[in-house]
Amino acid sequence: MSNSRRRLNGVVIRAKLAKTVTVRVDRSYRHRLYGKVVRRSKNYLVHDEMGCRPGDLVSIVESRPLSKMKRWAVEQVVRHAQEAQLAASLAAVDVEPVTEAGA
Repeated sequence: MSNSRRRLNGVVIRAKLAKTVTVRVDRSYRHRLYGKVVRRSKNYLVHDEMGCRPGDLVSIVESRPLSKMKRWAVEQVVRHAQEAQLAASLAAVDVEPVTEAGA
């Protein structure tokens, strides 16, 4: 059964909210005048019932408005993030330990 909903592929970059993930969708196109390849990315707030993690490649589909900013839902997880990639993304979020000024 086909429908006319838009579908996009992107990478989960944040999964800290309840049932919501942030997905970055990259697109590239050739500039009209200069011919240079331009890369653009856009972040979408996406409803997630599947429990996606940062680094997962997902397919998202248009849906009815679920909140002020959420108009997309995860359709399927195309590829799960590898453990090394997941550890690196979690380490990038952590902050440096605070040291005492007198020591």
